Amino acid sequence: MERPLMVFSGQSNLPLAQEIADNLGVPLGKSVTERFANDCLFVRYEQSLREGDIFIIQSLTPPVQDHLVELLMMIDAAKSSSAARVTAVIPYYAYARSDKKDAPRISIAARLVADLIQTAGADRVLTMTLHSAQVHGFFKVPVDHLSAEPVIANYFATRVEKLENAVVVAPDAGDIK
Repeated sequence: MERPLMVFSGQSNLPLAQEIADNLGVPLGKSVTERFANDCLFVRYEQSLREGDIFIIQSLTPPVQDHLVELLMMIDAAKSSSAARVTAVIPYYAYARSDKKDAPRISIAARLVADLIQTAGADRVLTMTLHSAQVHGFFKVPVDHLSAEPVIANYFATRVEKLENAVVVAPDAGDIK
């Protein structure tokens, strides 16, 4: 029996999630995220997830902590709702640069966030362009680490005649932690 494919979105990037669902030919799933007066979040799915293959789209963009907690709650609620498999689709993994102990008394936040995502119940993680390959190793569940480099390279390669002597610069965030 084939499991139903369902795509849901946190609040970080609804247009991206809608575009993904449209390209897959499935409706964007219905869920609600609310904030209580004491600033706590509340997440609820408005449809059955039983035996579904659930994909939750959520970038860890500002406000990072809100988006992270919302993702964790969505994963937990999906598992509690008898989803067969939950994949966290994280186009931007905010803590990826905190991938090593380069000073005393600091947290390796990339590993901590990986642990949180797994503890919430994610069966798989799909992310893009991590700061370093070692972040992939912080997970004990399968990780699909995608890169946009082939798409970008193809884009420029097909426009060579229009971009004579062009220079492409990829800025780095420096030492931001």
